[in-house]
Amino acid sequence: MQIKISSVMVDDQDKALAFYTGKLGFTKMADIPMGPTYRWLTVVSPEGIAGVELALEPMGFAPAKVYQKALYDANIPATAFVTDDVEAEARKLRERGVVVRGEPENMGPIKAVMFEDGCGNLIHLVQPLIKPE
Repeated sequence: MQIKISSVMVDDQDKALAFYTGKLGFTKMADIPMGPTYRWLTVVSPEGIAGVELALEPMGFAPAKVYQKALYDANIPATAFVTDDVEAEARKLRERGVVVRGEPENMGPIKAVMFEDGCGNLIHLVQPLIKPE
């Protein structure tokens, strides 16, 4: 069994695609119409593990919107991305116009900061400080 696809709910798939490709540098992997209002939309990271995709899921029903807003309001990230240099990555994101919340902080085995994806989500940007054996 493998984890191949992880999802993040977005309020607008076109806006999300523009953000994740234009601001984060991800690449569109799949964009497949699935009926009149839904499309299967995924992106991949050029620095990531081959075959792992992030699905940009539309919020198709009201409870999804409530859940996303509750996470956001509580400052809970929807997901996390990993980097080797969180300070340099946060600086690049700011230069691209991304809202980065605060400065990277040491949090035990990681250094991390959160940023907004502009689609209703907070994303945790994490630098592991301890290498797995």
